[in-house]
Amino acid sequence: MKKNDKCRICRKMGEKLFLKGDKCNLPTCPFTRKNYAPGQHGSKGIRRRRVSDYQMQLMEKQKAKAIYNINEVDLLSYYTRARKEKGATGQKLMDLLESRTDNVIYRASWATSRRDARQLVSHGLVKLNGKNNKSPNMILKKGDKLEIKEILTDVKRDIPKWIKVKNKSLEIVSNPEYDKDQSIINEQLIIEYYSR
Repeated sequence: MKKNDKCRICRKMGEKLFLKGDKCNLPTCPFTRKNYAPGQHGSKGIRRRRVSDYQMQLMEKQKAKAIYNINEVDLLSYYTRARKEKGATGQKLMDLLESRTDNVIYRASWATSRRDARQLVSHGLVKLNGKNNKSPNMILKKGDKLEIKEILTDVKRDIPKWIKVKNKSLEIVSNPEYDKDQSIINEQLIIEYYSR
């Protein structure tokens, strides 16, 4: 993916998705400078047609894929797994996405973005329960411990209460949960998309 492709996704969705992590808060962010849709006619202010229900569902699914840096096959498998569990399917789907290794590293403020966190894992800089782990999509659960060799950021974010961080190690102290209040994803639209 090219440098500004992430910014094009944000501009297309019409909101900041923080795909470049903390760099999206800088005034030089293309979304801030060009607050209109990408492409030849984006800056002309051409009125957009009414968005259909299907298009809203599709865009929400694309947004989740971009934020969590996963492909269609992975998202569909998470949806299938979430559907089999007890409880609200949308909440279970988002809980699964939140419990991915790369997302946990991002939430622990060890990387500037989920993409950087994924790179840390795939380069073998993270140990899971004392063993080398190169799988960024591994689902973590209560009791799992991560150790990291290199932390990519000194920025401190709000760390979820289900993660206990100590220097270069962390522990999942309860089942990872998705916080609806701090999210920009409407998981119900994703469930409606897959339920067609």
